[in-house]
Amino acid sequence: MAESLIERRSIDVVPDSERHGTAFSQFTLWLGANLQITAVVTGALAVVLGGGAFWSVVALALGNLVGGAVMALHSAQGPRLGLPQMIQSRAQFGVRGAVVPLVLVVVMYVGFFASGSVLAGQAVGDLTHLGDTTGIVIFAVVTAVTAAIGYRVIHTLGRFASVVCALAFIYLGVRLLDRIDLGTVFHDRAFDLPMFLLAMSLAASWQLAFGPYVADYSRYLPRTTSARATFWWTLGGTAIGSQWSMVFGVLVAATAGGAFLDNQVGYVVSLGGVGLIASFLYFVIALGKLTINVLNTYGGFMSMVTSVSGFRGQKVLSQRGRGFYIAGIMVAGTVVALLGKDSFLSSFADFLLFLLTFFTPWSAINLVDYYLVSRERYDIPALSDPNGRYGAWRWDALVVYVVGVLAQLPFLSSDFYTGPMVGVLGGADISWMIGLALPALLYWLLGRRDTSHIPDTTILAAAPRPEPDMSEATQPR
Repeated sequence: MAESLIERRSIDVVPDSERHGTAFSQFTLWLGANLQITAVVTGALAVVLGGGAFWSVVALALGNLVGGAVMALHSAQGPRLGLPQMIQSRAQFGVRGAVVPLVLVVVMYVGFFASGSVLAGQAVGDLTHLGDTTGIVIFAVVTAVTAAIGYRVIHTLGRFASVVCALAFIYLGVRLLDRIDLGTVFHDRAFDLPMFLLAMSLAASWQLAFGPYVADYSRYLPRTTSARATFWWTLGGTAIGSQWSMVFGVLVAATAGGAFLDNQVGYVVSLGGVGLIASFLYFVIALGKLTINVLNTYGGFMSMVTSVSGFRGQKVLSQRGRGFYIAGIMVAGTVVALLGKDSFLSSFADFLLFLLTFFTPWSAINLVDYYLVSRERYDIPALSDPNGRYGAWRWDALVVYVVGVLAQLPFLSSDFYTGPMVGVLGGADISWMIGLALPALLYWLLGRRDTSHIPDTTILAAAPRPEPDMSEATQPR
Protein backbone atom coordinates (compact mmCIF):
# COMPACT_ATOMS: atom_id res chain seq x y z
CA MET A 1 0.00 0.00 0.00
CA ALA A 2 2.76 2.42 0.93
CA GLU A 3 4.51 1.80 -2.37
CA SER A 4 1.38 2.69 -4.36
CA LEU A 5 0.55 5.75 -2.27
CA ILE A 6 3.91 7.46 -1.86
CA GLU A 7 5.17 8.91 -5.12
CA ARG A 8 8.57 7.81 -6.39
CA ARG A 9 8.85 10.09 -9.42
CA SER A 10 9.96 13.69 -9.31
CA ILE A 11 11.58 15.41 -12.30
CA ASP A 12 12.03 12.18 -14.27
CA VAL A 13 9.66 11.10 -17.03
CA VAL A 14 6.69 8.93 -16.00
CA PRO A 15 6.89 5.61 -17.90
CA ASP A 16 3.79 4.27 -19.61
CA SER A 17 3.57 1.38 -17.14
CA GLU A 18 2.88 3.84 -14.31
CA ARG A 19 0.28 5.97 -16.11
CA HIS A 20 -3.26 5.93 -14.76
CA GLY A 21 -6.48 7.91 -14.41
CA THR A 22 -8.71 9.87 -16.78
CA ALA A 23 -8.86 13.48 -17.92
CA PHE A 24 -11.85 14.05 -15.62
CA SER A 25 -9.39 14.01 -12.71
CA GLN A 26 -8.26 17.44 -13.88
CA PHE A 27 -11.78 18.81 -13.42
CA THR A 28 -12.13 17.68 -9.82
CA LEU A 29 -8.60 18.77 -8.89
CA TRP A 30 -8.93 22.30 -10.27
CA LEU A 31 -12.52 22.74 -9.10
CA GLY A 32 -11.47 21.86 -5.55
CA ALA A 33 -8.35 24.02 -5.77
CA ASN A 34 -10.37 27.10 -6.74
CA LEU A 35 -13.35 26.81 -4.39
CA GLN A 36 -11.47 28.49 -1.57
CA ILE A 37 -11.12 31.65 0.46
CA THR A 38 -8.23 33.26 -1.44
CA ALA A 39 -10.23 33.17 -4.66
CA VAL A 40 -13.07 34.81 -2.73
CA VAL A 41 -10.68 37.56 -1.61
CA THR A 42 -9.44 37.99 -5.20
CA GLY A 43 -12.98 38.55 -6.43
CA ALA A 44 -13.65 40.94 -3.56
CA LEU A 45 -10.62 43.01 -4.54
CA ALA A 46 -12.31 43.94 -7.82
CA VAL A 47 -14.92 45.82 -5.75
CA VAL A 48 -12.63 46.93 -2.92
CA LEU A 49 -10.35 48.65 -5.44
CA GLY A 50 -13.22 50.64 -6.95
CA GLY A 51 -15.10 48.49 -9.47
CA GLY A 52 -18.87 48.11 -9.67
CA ALA A 53 -20.34 44.69 -8.91
CA PHE A 54 -21.98 44.04 -12.28
CA TRP A 55 -19.01 44.79 -14.52
CA SER A 56 -16.61 43.19 -12.01
CA VAL A 57 -18.43 39.88 -12.43
CA VAL A 58 -18.25 40.16 -16.22
CA ALA A 59 -14.57 41.13 -16.18
CA LEU A 60 -13.67 38.33 -13.77
CA ALA A 61 -15.44 35.81 -16.00
CA LEU A 62 -13.53 37.01 -19.05
CA GLY A 63 -10.22 36.94 -17.19
CA ASN A 64 -10.87 33.43 -15.88
CA LEU A 65 -11.73 32.17 -19.35
CA VAL A 66 -8.74 33.76 -21.10
CA GLY A 67 -6.23 32.93 -18.37
CA GLY A 68 -7.80 29.51 -17.81
CA ALA A 69 -7.48 28.65 -21.51
CA VAL A 70 -3.77 29.46 -21.40
CA MET A 71 -3.22 27.30 -18.31
CA ALA A 72 -5.31 24.46 -19.78
CA LEU A 73 -3.08 24.44 -22.87
CA HIS A 74 -0.18 23.80 -20.50
CA SER A 75 -2.16 21.01 -18.82
CA ALA A 76 -2.61 19.23 -22.15
CA GLN A 77 1.19 18.85 -22.39
CA GLY A 78 1.35 16.54 -19.36
CA PRO A 79 0.03 13.25 -20.77
CA ARG A 80 2.01 13.65 -23.99
CA LEU A 81 5.42 14.15 -22.38
CA GLY A 82 5.01 12.72 -18.86
CA LEU A 83 7.22 15.49 -17.48
CA PRO A 84 6.84 18.28 -14.94
CA GLN A 85 6.01 21.58 -16.62
CA MET A 86 9.26 23.42 -15.94
CA ILE A 87 11.49 20.53 -17.04
CA GLN A 88 9.81 20.73 -20.44
CA SER A 89 10.57 24.46 -20.63
CA ARG A 90 14.27 23.55 -20.92
CA ALA A 91 13.52 22.89 -24.57
CA GLN A 92 12.85 26.61 -25.01
CA PHE A 93 15.32 28.19 -22.57
CA GLY A 94 18.09 25.59 -22.39
CA VAL A 95 18.89 23.08 -19.66
CA ARG A 96 20.38 25.80 -17.47
CA GLY A 97 18.67 28.81 -19.00
CA ALA A 98 15.31 27.57 -17.69
CA VAL A 99 16.46 28.65 -14.24
CA VAL A 100 15.84 32.32 -15.17
CA PRO A 101 12.02 32.14 -15.06
CA LEU A 102 12.24 29.35 -12.45
CA VAL A 103 13.67 31.67 -9.81
CA LEU A 104 10.53 33.75 -10.05
CA VAL A 105 8.35 30.64 -10.08
CA VAL A 106 9.78 29.59 -6.72
CA VAL A 107 9.15 33.08 -5.35
CA MET A 108 5.56 32.74 -6.58
CA TYR A 109 5.01 29.45 -4.81
CA VAL A 110 6.45 30.74 -1.55
CA GLY A 111 4.23 33.82 -1.84
CA PHE A 112 1.07 31.85 -2.50
CA PHE A 113 1.97 29.38 0.25
CA ALA A 114 2.33 32.32 2.64
CA SER A 115 -0.85 34.14 1.59
CA GLY A 116 -2.84 30.92 1.72
CA SER A 117 -1.42 30.04 5.12
CA VAL A 118 -2.55 33.39 6.55
CA LEU A 119 -6.21 32.76 5.73
CA ALA A 120 -6.10 29.02 6.47
CA GLY A 121 -4.23 29.74 9.68
CA GLN A 122 -7.09 31.96 10.80
CA ALA A 123 -9.53 29.11 10.14
CA VAL A 124 -7.39 26.49 11.89
CA GLY A 125 -6.71 28.85 14.79
CA ASP A 126 -10.41 29.58 15.27
CA LEU A 127 -11.34 25.92 14.87
CA THR A 128 -8.79 24.75 17.46
CA HIS A 129 -8.92 27.90 19.64
CA LEU A 130 -5.12 28.06 19.48
CA GLY A 131 -4.81 31.39 17.66
CA ASP A 132 -3.65 32.47 14.22
CA THR A 133 0.07 31.86 14.70
CA THR A 134 -0.33 28.27 15.88
CA GLY A 135 -2.94 27.73 13.17
CA ILE A 136 -0.50 28.86 10.48
CA VAL A 137 2.20 26.48 11.75
CA ILE A 138 -0.18 23.49 11.99
CA PHE A 139 -1.50 24.17 8.52
CA ALA A 140 2.03 24.45 7.09
CA VAL A 141 3.08 21.08 8.53
CA VAL A 142 -0.01 19.29 7.21
CA THR A 143 0.59 20.87 3.79
CA ALA A 144 4.20 19.70 3.68
CA VAL A 145 3.36 16.12 4.68
CA THR A 146 0.63 15.87 2.03
CA ALA A 147 2.93 17.26 -0.68
CA ALA A 148 5.66 14.80 0.33
CA ILE A 149 3.33 11.83 -0.20
CA GLY A 150 2.70 13.14 -3.69
CA TYR A 151 0.56 12.77 -6.78
CA ARG A 152 -2.05 10.18 -5.80
CA VAL A 153 -2.99 11.77 -2.49
CA ILE A 154 -3.08 15.20 -4.15
CA HIS A 155 -5.72 14.03 -6.61
CA THR A 156 -7.64 12.23 -3.84
CA LEU A 157 -7.61 15.45 -1.86
CA GLY A 158 -8.85 17.34 -4.92
CA ARG A 159 -11.80 14.97 -5.42
CA PHE A 160 -12.78 15.24 -1.76
CA ALA A 161 -12.39 19.03 -1.68
CA SER A 162 -14.39 19.51 -4.90
CA VAL A 163 -17.43 17.84 -3.32
CA VAL A 164 -17.18 19.24 0.20
CA CYS A 165 -16.30 22.78 -0.87
CA ALA A 166 -19.00 22.85 -3.56
CA LEU A 167 -21.64 21.88 -1.00
CA ALA A 168 -20.35 24.51 1.42
CA PHE A 169 -20.36 27.25 -1.22
CA ILE A 170 -23.91 26.35 -2.24
CA TYR A 171 -24.98 26.67 1.38
CA LEU A 172 -23.11 29.95 1.87
CA GLY A 173 -24.52 31.31 -1.38
CA VAL A 174 -28.07 30.60 -0.26
CA ARG A 175 -27.40 32.26 3.10
CA LEU A 176 -25.88 35.30 1.40
CA LEU A 177 -28.76 35.71 -1.04
CA ASP A 178 -31.16 35.70 1.90
CA ARG A 179 -29.40 38.78 3.25
CA ILE A 180 -28.92 40.88 0.12
CA ASP A 181 -30.91 42.26 -2.78
CA LEU A 182 -29.25 41.33 -6.08
CA GLY A 183 -31.16 44.01 -7.91
CA THR A 184 -29.65 46.67 -5.67
CA VAL A 185 -26.15 45.15 -5.86
CA PHE A 186 -26.18 45.12 -9.68
CA HIS A 187 -28.16 48.32 -10.13
CA ASP A 188 -25.12 50.50 -10.90
CA ARG A 189 -23.99 49.44 -14.38
CA ALA A 190 -21.79 52.42 -15.24
CA PHE A 191 -18.86 51.08 -17.26
CA ASP A 192 -15.36 52.03 -16.10
CA LEU A 193 -12.71 50.66 -18.48
CA PRO A 194 -9.71 50.88 -16.11
CA MET A 195 -11.64 49.10 -13.33
CA PHE A 196 -12.92 46.52 -15.83
CA LEU A 197 -9.39 45.75 -17.00
CA LEU A 198 -8.14 45.63 -13.42
CA ALA A 199 -10.74 43.01 -12.50
CA MET A 200 -9.96 41.07 -15.66
CA SER A 201 -6.25 41.21 -14.81
CA LEU A 202 -6.88 39.90 -11.29
CA ALA A 203 -8.68 36.84 -12.66
CA ALA A 204 -6.25 36.29 -15.54
CA SER A 205 -3.27 36.49 -13.22
CA TRP A 206 -4.93 34.00 -10.89
CA GLN A 207 -5.17 31.51 -13.76
CA LEU A 208 -1.83 32.24 -15.43
CA ALA A 209 -0.01 31.68 -12.15
CA PHE A 210 -1.03 28.00 -12.38
CA GLY A 211 0.77 27.66 -15.72
CA PRO A 212 4.24 26.77 -14.45
CA TYR A 213 2.94 23.69 -12.62
CA VAL A 214 -0.38 22.61 -14.13
CA ALA A 215 1.17 19.81 -16.24
CA ASP A 216 2.71 18.35 -13.06
CA TYR A 217 -0.79 17.07 -12.22
CA SER A 218 -1.65 15.65 -15.64
CA ARG A 219 1.64 13.94 -16.41
CA TYR A 220 0.56 10.59 -14.96
CA LEU A 221 -2.40 10.32 -17.33
CA PRO A 222 -2.01 7.65 -20.04
CA ARG A 223 -0.16 8.91 -23.10
CA THR A 224 -3.25 8.10 -25.18
CA THR A 225 -5.37 10.58 -23.19
CA SER A 226 -6.99 13.07 -25.55
CA ALA A 227 -5.32 16.48 -25.43
CA ARG A 228 -8.71 18.03 -26.14
CA ALA A 229 -10.29 16.22 -23.16
CA THR A 230 -7.44 17.26 -20.87
CA PHE A 231 -7.80 20.87 -22.03
CA TRP A 232 -11.56 21.10 -21.55
CA TRP A 233 -11.72 19.29 -18.21
CA THR A 234 -8.92 21.47 -16.87
CA LEU A 235 -10.50 24.67 -18.18
CA GLY A 236 -13.92 23.65 -16.88
CA GLY A 237 -12.65 22.91 -13.38
CA THR A 238 -10.51 25.99 -12.99
CA ALA A 239 -12.89 28.48 -14.64
CA ILE A 240 -16.03 27.27 -12.85
CA GLY A 241 -14.32 26.99 -9.47
CA SER A 242 -12.58 30.35 -9.60
CA GLN A 243 -15.55 32.27 -11.04
CA TRP A 244 -17.88 30.74 -8.45
CA SER A 245 -15.56 31.84 -5.62
CA MET A 246 -14.87 35.26 -7.11
CA VAL A 247 -18.52 36.12 -7.71
CA PHE A 248 -19.17 35.21 -4.08
CA GLY A 249 -16.35 37.58 -3.15
CA VAL A 250 -17.83 40.37 -5.27
CA LEU A 251 -21.23 40.02 -3.59
CA VAL A 252 -19.73 39.93 -0.11
CA ALA A 253 -17.50 42.94 -0.70
CA ALA A 254 -20.32 44.93 -2.29
CA THR A 255 -22.66 44.35 0.67
CA ALA A 256 -20.50 43.80 3.75
CA GLY A 257 -17.98 46.62 3.42
CA GLY A 258 -15.65 46.92 6.39
CA ALA A 259 -17.03 43.85 8.15
CA PHE A 260 -15.50 41.66 5.44
CA LEU A 261 -12.28 43.65 5.07
CA ASP A 262 -11.50 43.45 8.78
CA ASN A 263 -11.83 39.66 9.01
CA GLN A 264 -12.40 37.79 5.77
CA VAL A 265 -12.51 34.30 7.28
CA GLY A 266 -14.62 35.32 10.25
CA TYR A 267 -17.18 37.11 8.13
CA VAL A 268 -17.61 34.25 5.66
CA VAL A 269 -18.11 31.79 8.52
CA SER A 270 -20.60 34.12 10.21
CA LEU A 271 -22.80 33.87 7.10
CA GLY A 272 -23.31 30.19 7.80
CA GLY A 273 -24.17 30.29 11.47
CA VAL A 274 -22.64 29.24 14.78
CA GLY A 275 -21.78 26.09 16.66
CA LEU A 276 -21.23 22.96 14.58
CA ILE A 277 -22.00 24.77 11.33
CA ALA A 278 -19.32 27.36 12.06
CA SER A 279 -16.82 24.62 12.92
CA PHE A 280 -17.64 22.85 9.66
CA LEU A 281 -17.11 26.05 7.67
CA TYR A 282 -13.76 26.67 9.35
CA PHE A 283 -12.84 23.12 8.31
CA VAL A 284 -14.00 23.79 4.73
CA ILE A 285 -11.89 26.95 4.52
CA ALA A 286 -8.85 25.06 5.76
CA LEU A 287 -9.59 22.18 3.36
CA GLY A 288 -9.84 24.46 0.34
CA LYS A 289 -6.60 26.19 1.24
CA LEU A 290 -4.91 22.86 1.93
CA THR A 291 -5.71 21.71 -1.61
CA ILE A 292 -4.18 24.73 -3.31
CA ASN A 293 -1.29 25.07 -0.88
CA VAL A 294 -0.30 21.46 -1.48
CA LEU A 295 -0.18 22.26 -5.20
CA ASN A 296 1.98 25.30 -4.49
CA THR A 297 4.34 23.31 -2.27
CA TYR A 298 4.60 20.42 -4.73
CA GLY A 299 5.13 22.82 -7.64
CA GLY A 300 7.73 24.77 -5.67
CA PHE A 301 9.61 21.59 -4.89
CA MET A 302 9.56 20.59 -8.56
CA SER A 303 10.80 24.01 -9.61
CA MET A 304 13.64 24.04 -7.09
CA VAL A 305 14.78 20.57 -8.16
CA THR A 306 14.57 21.59 -11.82
CA SER A 307 16.77 24.61 -11.11
CA VAL A 308 19.42 22.73 -9.19
CA SER A 309 19.44 19.61 -11.37
CA GLY A 310 20.10 21.68 -14.48
CA PHE A 311 23.53 22.54 -13.08
CA ARG A 312 24.22 19.23 -11.32
CA GLY A 313 23.14 16.95 -14.18
CA GLN A 314 20.71 15.23 -11.84
CA LYS A 315 17.94 13.13 -13.41
CA VAL A 316 16.27 11.59 -10.34
CA LEU A 317 15.78 12.59 -6.72
CA SER A 318 15.87 10.49 -3.56
CA GLN A 319 13.04 10.48 -1.01
CA ARG A 320 15.36 12.23 1.44
CA GLY A 321 16.10 14.96 -1.10
CA ARG A 322 12.38 15.31 -1.79
CA GLY A 323 11.71 15.85 1.90
CA PHE A 324 14.50 18.42 2.13
CA TYR A 325 13.15 20.56 -0.72
CA ILE A 326 9.56 20.41 0.54
CA ALA A 327 10.66 21.34 4.05
CA GLY A 328 12.49 24.34 2.60
CA ILE A 329 9.33 25.57 0.85
CA MET A 330 7.33 25.05 4.04
CA VAL A 331 9.75 26.95 6.27
CA ALA A 332 10.15 29.86 3.85
CA GLY A 333 6.40 30.18 3.26
CA THR A 334 5.60 29.97 6.96
CA VAL A 335 8.11 32.67 7.85
CA VAL A 336 6.65 35.00 5.20
CA ALA A 337 3.11 34.22 6.43
CA LEU A 338 3.95 35.02 10.04
CA LEU A 339 5.71 38.25 9.13
CA GLY A 340 3.00 39.48 6.74
CA LYS A 341 -0.23 38.19 8.27
CA ASP A 342 -1.33 41.62 9.48
CA SER A 343 -1.13 43.31 6.06
CA PHE A 344 -2.30 40.51 3.80
CA LEU A 345 -5.19 41.98 1.84
CA SER A 346 -3.51 45.22 0.80
CA SER A 347 -0.38 43.50 -0.51
CA PHE A 348 -2.05 40.56 -2.24
CA ALA A 349 -3.38 42.47 -5.26
CA ASP A 350 0.04 43.92 -6.03
CA PHE A 351 1.56 40.47 -5.59
CA LEU A 352 -0.80 38.97 -8.19
CA LEU A 353 -0.25 41.74 -10.72
CA PHE A 354 3.50 41.69 -10.15
CA LEU A 355 3.63 37.95 -10.88
CA LEU A 356 1.58 38.41 -14.01
CA THR A 357 4.33 40.59 -15.47
CA PHE A 358 6.86 37.77 -15.28
CA PHE A 359 4.76 34.73 -16.16
CA THR A 360 2.87 35.81 -19.24
CA PRO A 361 6.04 35.92 -21.43
CA TRP A 362 7.06 32.48 -20.15
CA SER A 363 3.63 31.03 -20.97
CA ALA A 364 3.64 32.61 -24.42
CA ILE A 365 7.08 31.20 -25.29
CA ASN A 366 6.34 27.75 -23.92
CA LEU A 367 3.01 27.38 -25.71
CA VAL A 368 4.20 28.75 -29.06
CA ASP A 369 7.16 26.38 -29.00
CA TYR A 370 5.08 23.34 -28.02
CA TYR A 371 2.14 23.84 -30.37
CA LEU A 372 3.53 25.84 -33.31
CA VAL A 373 7.32 25.43 -33.53
CA SER A 374 8.28 22.02 -32.12
CA ARG A 375 4.75 20.68 -32.67
CA GLU A 376 4.93 18.39 -29.63
CA ARG A 377 8.23 16.81 -30.75
CA TYR A 378 10.88 16.76 -28.03
CA ASP A 379 14.02 14.85 -27.18
CA ILE A 380 13.26 14.04 -23.56
CA PRO A 381 16.70 12.65 -22.58
CA ALA A 382 18.32 15.82 -24.01
CA LEU A 383 16.36 17.90 -21.50
CA SER A 384 18.85 16.73 -18.87
CA ASP A 385 21.99 17.19 -20.96
CA PRO A 386 23.45 20.73 -21.20
CA ASN A 387 25.65 19.46 -24.04
CA GLY A 388 22.71 18.00 -25.95
CA ARG A 389 20.52 19.39 -28.70
CA TYR A 390 18.96 22.06 -26.47
CA GLY A 391 22.23 23.27 -25.00
CA ALA A 392 22.81 24.91 -21.65
CA TRP A 393 21.41 28.32 -22.61
CA ARG A 394 19.08 29.21 -25.48
CA TRP A 395 19.64 32.91 -25.84
CA ASP A 396 16.91 33.53 -28.41
CA ALA A 397 14.20 32.50 -25.94
CA LEU A 398 15.87 34.27 -23.03
CA VAL A 399 16.11 37.52 -24.99
CA VAL A 400 12.46 37.26 -26.04
CA TYR A 401 11.51 36.60 -22.41
CA VAL A 402 13.34 39.70 -21.18
CA VAL A 403 11.85 41.80 -23.99
CA GLY A 404 8.41 40.48 -23.02
CA VAL A 405 8.91 41.52 -19.40
CA LEU A 406 10.29 44.97 -20.24
CA ALA A 407 7.60 45.66 -22.84
CA GLN A 408 4.94 45.37 -20.15
CA LEU A 409 6.41 47.99 -17.82
CA PRO A 410 5.01 51.08 -19.63
CA PHE A 411 1.51 49.56 -19.32
CA LEU A 412 1.79 48.24 -15.75
CA SER A 413 -0.22 49.83 -12.96
CA SER A 414 0.54 48.96 -9.34
CA ASP A 415 1.11 50.67 -6.00
CA PHE A 416 4.89 50.43 -6.33
CA TYR A 417 5.19 51.26 -10.06
CA THR A 418 2.96 52.83 -12.68
CA GLY A 419 4.05 52.97 -16.30
CA PRO A 420 3.79 56.11 -18.45
CA MET A 421 1.13 54.62 -20.76
CA VAL A 422 -1.30 53.92 -17.92
CA GLY A 423 -2.40 57.57 -17.75
CA VAL A 424 -2.81 57.74 -21.52
CA LEU A 425 -5.16 54.74 -21.31
CA GLY A 426 -7.22 56.31 -18.54
CA GLY A 427 -5.60 54.23 -15.81
CA ALA A 428 -6.18 50.87 -17.53
CA ASP A 429 -3.61 48.11 -17.03
CA ILE A 430 -3.15 46.08 -20.22
CA SER A 431 0.38 44.86 -19.44
CA TRP A 432 -0.59 41.18 -19.36
CA MET A 433 -2.03 41.40 -22.88
CA ILE A 434 1.28 42.82 -24.13
CA GLY A 435 3.10 40.11 -22.19
CA LEU A 436 1.21 37.38 -24.01
CA ALA A 437 1.04 38.77 -27.54
CA LEU A 438 4.51 40.27 -28.11
CA PRO A 439 6.66 37.33 -26.88
CA ALA A 440 4.40 34.88 -28.73
CA LEU A 441 4.93 36.72 -32.01
CA LEU A 442 8.68 37.27 -31.51
CA TYR A 443 9.37 33.67 -30.52
CA TRP A 444 7.31 32.33 -33.41
CA LEU A 445 9.29 34.45 -35.88
CA LEU A 446 12.64 33.44 -34.38
CA GLY A 447 11.72 29.80 -33.81
CA ARG A 448 10.87 29.19 -37.46
CA ARG A 449 14.33 30.34 -38.58
CA ASP A 450 16.23 27.45 -36.99
CA THR A 451 14.52 24.12 -36.31
CA SER A 452 17.67 21.99 -36.34
CA HIS A 453 17.23 21.13 -32.65
CA ILE A 454 13.74 19.68 -33.19
CA PRO A 455 13.61 15.87 -33.63
CA ASP A 456 11.42 14.27 -36.28
CA THR A 457 9.39 12.55 -33.56
CA THR A 458 9.39 12.66 -29.78
CA ILE A 459 12.35 10.75 -28.35
CA LEU A 460 11.39 9.06 -25.09
CA ALA A 461 14.62 7.32 -24.15
CA ALA A 462 18.29 7.73 -24.90
CA ALA A 463 19.58 5.64 -27.78
CA PRO A 464 21.47 2.57 -26.55
CA ARG A 465 25.22 2.74 -26.84
CA PRO A 466 26.63 0.39 -29.47
CA GLU A 467 28.41 -2.67 -28.12
CA PRO A 468 32.19 -2.42 -28.51
CA ASP A 469 33.65 -4.57 -31.28
CA MET A 470 35.80 -7.10 -29.40
CA SER A 471 36.99 -8.96 -32.49
CA GLU A 472 40.10 -6.83 -32.96
CA ALA A 473 40.84 -6.79 -29.26
CA THR A 474 41.09 -10.61 -29.21
CA GLN A 475 43.50 -10.83 -32.15
CA PRO A 476 47.17 -11.55 -31.28
CA ARG A 477 49.43 -8.54 -31.66
